Amino acid sequence: MQKSFPFSLRLAGWLLSSVIIVYILYVLRETIVPLTFSVLFSVLLYPICAFLERWRFPRLLAITIAQIIFFAVLVGLIYLASIQIISFGEELPRLEKKANYWIDQGQDFLSDNFGMSRRKQISEGRKYLTEALKNSASVLTGAVATTTGTLASATLVPLFVFFFLLYRDFFRQFFYKLFDSRHKRRVDQAIRRIYEVVQGYLVGLVSVILIVGVLNSAGLLLLGVPHAIFFGFFASCLLLIPYIGLLIGSILPALMALVALDSPMYSLGVLAVFGVIQVLEGNFITPYIVGSKVSVNPLASMIVLIFGGQLWGVSGLILALPVTAIVKVVFDSVEALKPFGYLLGEAEDRAPLDWPTFDKKQ
Repeated sequence: MQKSFPFSLRLAGWLLSSVIIVYILYVLRETIVPLTFSVLFSVLLYPICAFLERWRFPRLLAITIAQIIFFAVLVGLIYLASIQIISFGEELPRLEKKANYWIDQGQDFLSDNFGMSRRKQISEGRKYLTEALKNSASVLTGAVATTTGTLASATLVPLFVFFFLLYRDFFRQFFYKLFDSRHKRRVDQAIRRIYEVVQGYLVGLVSVILIVGVLNSAGLLLLGVPHAIFFGFFASCLLLIPYIGLLIGSILPALMALVALDSPMYSLGVLAVFGVIQVLEGNFITPYIVGSKVSVNPLASMIVLIFGGQLWGVSGLILALPVTAIVKVVFDSVEALKPFGYLLGEAEDRAPLDWPTFDKKQ
């Protein structure tokens, strides 16, 4: 008869395993992050490859065509963004003139209401700027080093995607051998569910970006902010950083409204518009379009986002939800790990527990 280990030993084993996994994820982040992105891109390109292969295209040719289509779309988006940036740069002299005007207005306000001379304002500004530069020097150095390493590894992503698509049947056979042939059906179900979750998340995320980009652009156009479409879709692309991306994206159009329009109220209007869209996106658009695909409860989402940001920075924020959704599918497929899958999942449709009540008279 097989002996069951005490709960304390199992808990210690889980904690030790978790620490080891987190340590490996952190130390090898420059390799694991591109690999993870490659898996997501492979799932995104798989329908194109499968479609071409059904039309008798060789797998190598189908994968090559799929990657060419992907990079063509990516280059097109970069080209459109570069056009907007160039036209934005042509207005920099006018914006600089308007910015100097608002700085003068601010200095006059401080001088008239707080008795702070312009000379003192300049000296205080230089002091705070110097302190900020000193404090940010180490952060900037670390960010540059991390970004350089990530970009160097990112050059391997197309190669990883190519081999993931080429050897997809090979990897399926590996899982068959890993989990015994008796569990072949369960392995197929888990792989299919992972594919559905990742593809649903990616398609839903693109849909949310397009919807929010249209709403952002419409709001900025109504306010008369220059380059409204560029700023609107730039902010919506920052939805890749959940919860705070749209807030960060509102800063640039707010500054543009402050220096390009006649009243600072336009800048407040931009913040108000983005605030309303943030509420709509967080409570209605994303939960309806993406939430049903991921099936991870909000508390678990917030926790994994924090952990992902601490482990992998911005890349961790982007990858946290899809990776957690994949992990949940694995947990739900393994009998011993099902409680953890339950903990990550949604709770709305679960029957409430009958909590014990204590009657003081008894």
